[in-house]
Amino acid sequence: MGGELGRNIEALIQRLRLHQPPPSPYSGDPSTAATPAAAELFRPRRAAVLVCLFQGAAGELRVLLTKRASSLSTHSGEVALPGGKADEGDADDAATALREAKEEIGLDSTLVTVVSSLEHFLSKHLLVVVPVVGILSDIQAFKPVLNVGEVDDIFDVPLEMFLKDEHRTSEEREWMGQEFTLHHFNYEKGNKKYKIWGLTAGILIHAASVVYQRPPDFAERRVQFNLPKYSKEYSSMP
Repeated sequence: MGGELGRNIEALIQRLRLHQPPPSPYSGDPSTAATPAAAELFRPRRAAVLVCLFQGAAGELRVLLTKRASSLSTHSGEVALPGGKADEGDADDAATALREAKEEIGLDSTLVTVVSSLEHFLSKHLLVVVPVVGILSDIQAFKPVLNVGEVDDIFDVPLEMFLKDEHRTSEEREWMGQEFTLHHFNYEKGNKKYKIWGLTAGILIHAASVVYQRPPDFAERRVQFNLPKYSKEYSSMP
């Protein structure tokens, strides 16, 4: 049984390494960089999150999630993927995601095999977020150390949950003149209840679609938003 699971993970790693996301719609227009208004051009900051997958006891794929500290100024108490804004010293998106995971939950980067980056997302604060998929081959070797200033809790959920209509609700929103669906997933573990929604839910729906090679059982209704051209036009999602 263990050998079969190992082969399945190895096959998944090889397949995901071949995944090619589409060009980012949020990379900006370099042709405008030499215009007189260049100093006022809106240049979104970049972030990366780690979609860290491992096999559960029954062989199912699970993903690590955190509950952000209630003391944080933004997204306090919300469920999130490990990750954060890029630093100048980060070599690439994978380096950002792994550094942040180490800082937030004590995840040693040597335990994670980075296999792919996924399609870029835009946060409500107009931050370009790059999901980085990593495989944690030995979950027993991971000994969480929470940064209590950033994280209140760590837990894991089945990845395939984000393709199913069970435990899901949704609402319609409008932003930048475009309508989209905001998904909410409810998950219980022991006496704890978690709500996974918004950007995190959107990323996990997409990640699950790539991993399982099928669309979700529900209408996703995701759109690509147009970035403002100039900084003075910047406006985060209400």
